[in-house]
Amino acid sequence: MNLTRRELGRLAAAGTMLGYAPRAIASGEERKIGYAVIGLGVISMEHFMPGVKMSQHSRITGIVSGHRDKAERIAAQYGVPSGSIYSYEDCDRMADNKDIDAVYVALPNNMHAEYTIRSAKAGKHVLCEKPMATSVADCEAMIAACRNADRKLMIAYRCHLEPTNLHAMQILREGKLGKIQAIESSFGFHAAPGQWRLSRTMAGGGPLMDVGIYSLNACRYLTGEEPVSVEAYSSVVDKDGRFAEVEENVSWTMEFPSGAVASCSTTYGAPMMGFFKVHGAMGEMYAEPAFNYDGMHLRAEIYGQPPIDELNPARDPYQFVAEADHFAECVLENREPVTPGEEGLRDMKLIAEIYRTSGIR
Repeated sequence: MNLTRRELGRLAAAGTMLGYAPRAIASGEERKIGYAVIGLGVISMEHFMPGVKMSQHSRITGIVSGHRDKAERIAAQYGVPSGSIYSYEDCDRMADNKDIDAVYVALPNNMHAEYTIRSAKAGKHVLCEKPMATSVADCEAMIAACRNADRKLMIAYRCHLEPTNLHAMQILREGKLGKIQAIESSFGFHAAPGQWRLSRTMAGGGPLMDVGIYSLNACRYLTGEEPVSVEAYSSVVDKDGRFAEVEENVSWTMEFPSGAVASCSTTYGAPMMGFFKVHGAMGEMYAEPAFNYDGMHLRAEIYGQPPIDELNPARDPYQFVAEADHFAECVLENREPVTPGEEGLRDMKLIAEIYRTSGIR
């Protein structure tokens, strides 16, 4: 993502170190975008839906789930009528529900494409969780479906709206760190056995698809450039059966047109706090955690300037408030989201290249 200084300033003004403050909608401030949540998992129930409840321009107006009892219980919490609860088989009926403007797709990775395309055909805008899909072809099909239906598509890269990451980007765009020489970034955790994320069919890959994508995407938005070359390595250290289908570890390097280089790692075999560190000609900038739901911490040592040490005190689900309201604003004002489908497609193309050079595919 190559944001200009003006665009960064606009986004930074929308968020403070206490969280995100959506701006008023000039033409009809009472209008709220109704979201149907597709998939009742942890990220939707514990993060996105509470975020919508706290938001200014969004509300929950529909639920799509394979478990009717669960859906009824959650619907009651958000004032969703029984007639706005759908199964996966009949969710196309949302086309007739005028209270649903958009959907939030929070399903396993291999289901993102199908339900994005079906939702677009039903006339709904789509906010889809990352990774966008499990293949480049699926990403392209999702973009085409939303374009053909004249619906907006946003990929849920919440860090693009998060104040700590926005401030880091602003520092770099303003040249305060000098020319970027190198970036380091990692993110990982212990994956418990039996999870869908360990299925190649459902996840499309291992930690790279899940949390490694944060490091990949961060290197792109920090430099404002697209890599010109990629080299990668993968391994399985723990021979306990968890990694029969997906990789346990991936490390990769990237070179950017400016000459900056990046070194990244991700794992399902160890606790690895998500961070990035940028080495510039005029100093260093370090964020850890950089990708969590809260507790973000940015530090920088820049020659000739006071040190930066900023801890964001905002608590979860503030990033999801920002995400829901940003997309709502885009729908209401007919604007392009900061992370459209093309952003997810770029990452998917790089992921495919990382897997290819690592020998996984």
